Amino acid sequence: MAATTETMETGLPKGFRSAEQGWPELRRIPRPPHRVPLLGDVLGVDRHRPLQDSMRFARELGPIFRRRAFGKEFVFVWGARLVADLADESRFAKHVGLGVANLRPVAGDGLFTAYNHEPNWQLAHDVLAPGFSREAMEGYHGMMLSVAGRLTDHWDRRLAAGRPVDVPGDMTRLTLETIARTGFGHDFGSFERDRPHPFVTAMVGTLAYAQRLNSVPGPLAPLLLRTAARRNAADIAHLNRTVDGLVAARRRSGGGEGDLLDRMLATAHPQTGEKLSPENVRKQVITFLVAGHETTSGALSFALYHLARHPEIAARARAEVAQVWGDTPRPGYDQVAKLRYVRRVLDESLRLWPTAPAFAREARRDTVLAGDHPMRRGAWALVLTPMLHREPEVWGEDAERFDPDRFTPAAVRTRPPHTFKPFGTGARACIGRQFALHEATLVLGLLLRRYDLHAEPGYRLSVAERLTLMPEGLRLRLERRPALKEVGEGHPAGARGSVRRAADAAWARPARDEAADDRRHDPAGPAEEPLSASRSPVHRATD
Repeated sequence: MAATTETMETGLPKGFRSAEQGWPELRRIPRPPHRVPLLGDVLGVDRHRPLQDSMRFARELGPIFRRRAFGKEFVFVWGARLVADLADESRFAKHVGLGVANLRPVAGDGLFTAYNHEPNWQLAHDVLAPGFSREAMEGYHGMMLSVAGRLTDHWDRRLAAGRPVDVPGDMTRLTLETIARTGFGHDFGSFERDRPHPFVTAMVGTLAYAQRLNSVPGPLAPLLLRTAARRNAADIAHLNRTVDGLVAARRRSGGGEGDLLDRMLATAHPQTGEKLSPENVRKQVITFLVAGHETTSGALSFALYHLARHPEIAARARAEVAQVWGDTPRPGYDQVAKLRYVRRVLDESLRLWPTAPAFAREARRDTVLAGDHPMRRGAWALVLTPMLHREPEVWGEDAERFDPDRFTPAAVRTRPPHTFKPFGTGARACIGRQFALHEATLVLGLLLRRYDLHAEPGYRLSVAERLTLMPEGLRLRLERRPALKEVGEGHPAGARGSVRRAADAAWARPARDEAADDRRHDPAGPAEEPLSASRSPVHRATD
């Protein structure tokens, strides 16, 4: 296991902190009954699916439990009351732990992997935030349509050949091209390749290696993972070379059109005048390219799985698309936010399988979690988001059932705060929330309007884990619906006037709901203010 904490600047012990160091009453927390000396709670586990193993233990042991592996103790939390308390920003903060720390060799102090005390996190956040404004998002919309057109061209070819589509692979192509074009003016040519782009192969390799490190005793990792470590080093080198080439090309060109890369290279902090260093620019670009497409591709893949399995839900979503978009071949930016049922389909998919399935929180000071579990400063817990999203007291006894109407405005208002957390929580929550939701809603609308989706007979959902989650081996067969004009380049048509104002209100509502949840537990307030024109974050590159 990698060292997950920090330097002496924090005043906390350096290296991984086992739960014995921070939970004075650890013995009160339930654990699996059959513990093997030295190895810990390893009986019956699947090292390829540690998240799903933890979900199984959660069902057996309750809303807080612990597991031991190779001499290290971990505390897991998923009960709604406990998670709501962990969301209190005055007492808890993000903890860079487990697999996230294992990504530091490639992502360094990028937005997702930075420790709280590292100054580049705040610098990058403040420098990049204006690039995620409503105006910037509207500018990205045309590029999203263009990339979606490449996807549908690819799917049309598969359909004409009588072949199913590879949903996870194609969603990965889509989201990589989208973030590369909108953020960095780059085209990977993913849809023109028979195999995944080498960047994707290297990215998957680094994520898989980070996952493996969690299942190997730290001192033995150099021996047991010698070959894997060499491959990982080669993967990191490829990611670095790709990004260095992208940055060098931008510097030679003298600048782009004000996208994320331009901001990273040229924008100074409004108060301090400080700019991102060349090394940190590399780390931030890698963070956005990796985290900025991997999780969104998973969210789209799970949503398409559920739509194919539930034709009645797909029909209702398709009817909404027809009503809202009419026969316009290029739906406008404002029209996407009006697909409220499609958005509910996406939210319900993220409830059952949030593609970033856990986040860690650590105590800022000595405290007592939910009035029951003492924690010393620096003690941390891992929140199991899929189990939080299945809490029977919140979601009902049918929590495993796919039902988008759980996200009607009335249903959302009746739920306690902090019970739906697919993007994390607090000041370090996902900076890409709205970009991801806009992109995914747009793509689902386009695909529903163009195709009937049919699951292959006999397919049973298998969830692959590589730090993020993805439906494994998902193939769909398509049936073409009556054609509209092709989606392509150019400026999208869009509604204006009262429709624009209505869409603005629809756009802001979900973000305000979650922000209000956090402010109820966060005296600091502005850490997660409403996502307005000045703070509308981009694509799932989480900070």
